[in-house]
Amino acid sequence: MTTIRYRKGIKVTELTEDHLSQEKNVKPEGKVLSGGKLWKRLSLIVGGTVAISLGLLTSVYLATLHENDLWFSNIKEVEREISFRTECGLYYSYYKEMLQATSIQQGLHGLIYDNKTESLRTINILQRMNVYQEVFLSILYRILPIQKYLEPIYFYIYTLFGLQALYVIALYVTSWLLSGTWLSGLLAAFWYFTNRIDTTRVEFTIPLRENWALPFFAVQIAAITYLFRPHLRPLREKLTLLAVFISTSLFSLTWQFNQFMMLIQALVLFILDCLDMLPTKKVTRLYIIQLTSILLVCVLQFFNTMILGSLLISFNVSVLLAKTLQKTLKMGSLLNRFGKLFFHVLMVLCLTLLVNKFIKKILNVESDEHIFKFLRAKFGFGATRDFDANLYLCEEAFGLLPFNTFARLSDTLLFYAYLFVLFLMAIAAAVIAFQNLSCSADIQSKDKMEICTILKPGAAYNLMHTILFGCLALSTMRMKYLWISHVCVFASFGLCSTEVWGFILKSVHLYTPQRVCVTRYFIPIITLLYLSYKFCPGMMDELSELREFYDPDTVELMNWIKSNTPKNAAIAGSMQLLAGVKLCTGRILTNHPHYEDKTLRERTKQVYQIYAKRSPEDVYSILKSFGTNYVILEDSICYGTRHSRGCRLRDLLDIANGHIMDGQGENEPDLKPSMYPRFCEEIKRNLASYSMYFTRVFQNKTFHVYKLAKYK
Repeated sequence: MTTIRYRKGIKVTELTEDHLSQEKNVKPEGKVLSGGKLWKRLSLIVGGTVAISLGLLTSVYLATLHENDLWFSNIKEVEREISFRTECGLYYSYYKEMLQATSIQQGLHGLIYDNKTESLRTINILQRMNVYQEVFLSILYRILPIQKYLEPIYFYIYTLFGLQALYVIALYVTSWLLSGTWLSGLLAAFWYFTNRIDTTRVEFTIPLRENWALPFFAVQIAAITYLFRPHLRPLREKLTLLAVFISTSLFSLTWQFNQFMMLIQALVLFILDCLDMLPTKKVTRLYIIQLTSILLVCVLQFFNTMILGSLLISFNVSVLLAKTLQKTLKMGSLLNRFGKLFFHVLMVLCLTLLVNKFIKKILNVESDEHIFKFLRAKFGFGATRDFDANLYLCEEAFGLLPFNTFARLSDTLLFYAYLFVLFLMAIAAAVIAFQNLSCSADIQSKDKMEICTILKPGAAYNLMHTILFGCLALSTMRMKYLWISHVCVFASFGLCSTEVWGFILKSVHLYTPQRVCVTRYFIPIITLLYLSYKFCPGMMDELSELREFYDPDTVELMNWIKSNTPKNAAIAGSMQLLAGVKLCTGRILTNHPHYEDKTLRERTKQVYQIYAKRSPEDVYSILKSFGTNYVILEDSICYGTRHSRGCRLRDLLDIANGHIMDGQGENEPDLKPSMYPRFCEEIKRNLASYSMYFTRVFQNKTFHVYKLAKYK
């Protein structure tokens, strides 16, 4: 096929004869066009059917794993609720509250003026936490005629498993859009299944915010990928922008870490726009959509100051302002453009910091300061004794991505395929970036132009997306679920790409269209057969494994609290346990796991003095200042069996209090011995100095509950 190239300024636009015939309204022969359309529609129907089938299969698969692991249908309600560990239980408790309220209005009023989540404080749950999904589901459950057929807890978990269907379909569609064949989507879905340990944890952390948010994020990526396709009709472009806006808004509304994920996405757009690898107008619209979405969420969350003080808002405002001031950024010689680009980046960074500091100063925003303390310590910008920062540093989920992750990914061939595609795309991106910045006609030699054809705007976006989110996942293990799902998409797209195999075959002088076609289908099919042969038997065995939820000590504790404490009793303890206490008993908490509030973080540190070396008088005064009636001590925390020395909760408290840690090992020279023994250990001896303040009212092998005396 003859290719006619037209130059417009510094851009190179390639038009094939097919494009020219369309522009001149000259249609090919009817039979060929009709056959092509028929084949395209047939492929669309088959591919769409496969996508929906795989999505439904994912939902059933994960729901079955969850049922088999816990015997969820047969255990008691209190056991079902306890299975929502840590912050998951806190989020689900608001769904339960909304259903128990006499009306929707009363339920909403209870969330807006909540006085049970933090003792002696009235807080707005809708402002502080991302629980609109629980509110929506509770209202839906009330108005739908399903109460007789489906328990509330099943309606909740089935909704989450249903969202996983949407997640897989979105990954499938993104890979399909990039490669042009639905076989790529099928391979992406298979890799998602076979790498389930690293792509999702929904079956055992159902209410976690990321399980709500990531499906919408995947839909957004699919919509952005489609948006960057060339020659989009105006109506399709508007509908795609609407899809991006809706998915971005839902993603932002359902996860408190939305601003950090979207900031990375904004950086992706910024880098590619600076290198002239994306259409500038579309990038600007995406910046505006991000801003509009996050501000909409801010309004829905009653003007949450953490959102207003986010780097995302400051960055997007700064980029739009800098683009307005520097309209000639993409003109001039290579050195001239490098200079302008350097100045542009510097301007954006300075404006971002200035705008962010100004907003935080005006609004007195301190909600996210613990995150920046953690990041500074994590990346080696000075050691810290800050309790909150060290709490994150010692959590495995916020540590570096373990090396054995790559061994698992290699076992499914995903990592090898990903590196292969990433290497080719990165080279193409470097060539195109240099070509765009140089604006030179001589550099566009035949070989360089060949490699440039493998990186279209949609592929360029996904390339930079996978690189930046990969860096995030490598530094913070919890974020691997964002990255590895996209790795499945990116690797499968490369293996099914006409451009990739065309470039490789041309490089070894074996190119023919037939060989490209055979290779782009043969390699994925062989990979699918390998995955089916090696992993399907194991997945079937996994589905046949039957376990049962068993946590008698926690069940006994929750039943005792419900039966032996007043309904308005305030209970202190660890964040993770108290989330379950609120869900199972409805009692008032002193602290909880949602950590995005400075006052709550300070309160948690004070409550945790029950595990430090403090006097009974000090601990009693602290707990009473928060209106505490009962305190729960856990042996696993008191004796520090979970973490190594230096990361046990009691060690973090000792360091923050300036005390020497227990056990063998080094201590910093300025740490001093405490005047008092460890509170959680000494209180069990029933000494008079302790019993005058605390009376033990419950104990089992795991928990000890003490009632606080009235003021002495």
